[in-house]
Amino acid sequence: MSISVFELFKIGVGPSSSHTVGPMIAARQFVRDLRARGQLSQTDRVQIHLYGSLALTGIGHGTDMAVLMGLLGQSPDTIDVDSIDERLAAIQQTSALLLYNDHKIEFVRERDLTFHTEAFLPQHSNGMTFQAYSGSERLFERSYFSIGGGFVLSEEDFAHREEIATLLPYDFHNAEQLMKICTQHGWTIADLAMENEKAFHSEQAVSDRLWNIWKVMDASIERGCHQQGILPGGLNVPRRAAELYQELSKQPTEERNQGLAILDWVSLFALAVNEENAARGRIVTAPTNGAAGVIPAVIAYYVKFVHDADKHGALKNQVVKFLLTAGAIGMLYKKNASISAAEVGCQGEIGVACSMASAGLAAVQGGSNQQTENAAEIGMEHNLGLTCDPIGGLVQIPCIERNTMGAVKAINAARLALRGDGEHIVPLDSVIETMHQTGIDMQNKYKETALGGLAVNAVNC
Repeated sequence: MSISVFELFKIGVGPSSSHTVGPMIAARQFVRDLRARGQLSQTDRVQIHLYGSLALTGIGHGTDMAVLMGLLGQSPDTIDVDSIDERLAAIQQTSALLLYNDHKIEFVRERDLTFHTEAFLPQHSNGMTFQAYSGSERLFERSYFSIGGGFVLSEEDFAHREEIATLLPYDFHNAEQLMKICTQHGWTIADLAMENEKAFHSEQAVSDRLWNIWKVMDASIERGCHQQGILPGGLNVPRRAAELYQELSKQPTEERNQGLAILDWVSLFALAVNEENAARGRIVTAPTNGAAGVIPAVIAYYVKFVHDADKHGALKNQVVKFLLTAGAIGMLYKKNASISAAEVGCQGEIGVACSMASAGLAAVQGGSNQQTENAAEIGMEHNLGLTCDPIGGLVQIPCIERNTMGAVKAINAARLALRGDGEHIVPLDSVIETMHQTGIDMQNKYKETALGGLAVNAVNC
């Protein structure tokens, strides 16, 4: 399955890529398919069935909200996040919704939206089925699977997912192939990623879109640093980024740019993004929503504390290089393991984001391809076995703080790799396969089901 960097970095809405972004995309696709079949106007009822992890933690992750917004025809990259509560209230008060913002049907949430908490569809733990009716006649039914990072496959596509691909000029299936192609052509990892992206867009368009991805990330940091209050969901978790920002901003410049004080800023950047995510704000999946703060925090660290235009060149070029490198590493995990916590635990989210960020940072600091691969390997090796056990099914505890840990670990991984010569005992492919095997062996209660770990042992549960 060929993957574009823009499938790993998608502008969306919080709090979850697999439980919010994916279901919204799936619901929107369902009503589009319904319209294409000429059955939209005949439909008078739609039923949604959520299975597995989507059912077990769907309320906390906003899956119910997401499918309703998708049925209205809303898309996660363009929806006005400030209008969501008003739209939901209107559906509840009127017991009606406009399919694709065009055809009005009756909708009773308690009747038409079902959480099957004890059932899993066999293909994937994040499964959902949509059904359209005209009276008692079922007009159309389709199942979809949210496979992580906002990727969605229909039941038909899931069975043939390896065949759904754009032929890339320099496709690679593992890190060994990636490194070999780079060596053959004298390219960096970012160069190779750019050559493949040119199968979809012009080089200028790729650069401009990636720069815009960073600007959205940066805006998420900025918003998060100024928003206060309690995060929604019932855990009464206070937002901390604004207070921390005010505290750090009072430091003299010479103090804030030294030693461990820099790590306080890195933690702030990650906190800011993931508090925005938890508050259903605008963020970039990188490669998921639950891990959306790691890569922005590490890029912000580079931009604010490392980048020197005379030494490193134009900032835009460096940010593009970071994201292309990180994207190439993320593709390896997507192809050979998973970026879904519902499949492999949080090692597939924070772990992958850390690995991607480690590689991106090593690359923009002048690391060789071997050092960059080593950084990616270190970033994942020390996240192996990381479980996903969100309290209350919300992307708040331990998820928000976990992003700060992932960002700091990524910086350390890059520094360790750059201190070496690129030679290392454990290849990146081996650590990816280990992560995959560990995820398979991990009990389901630690895979975004809120049935184990902190989710059942914390006082606030």
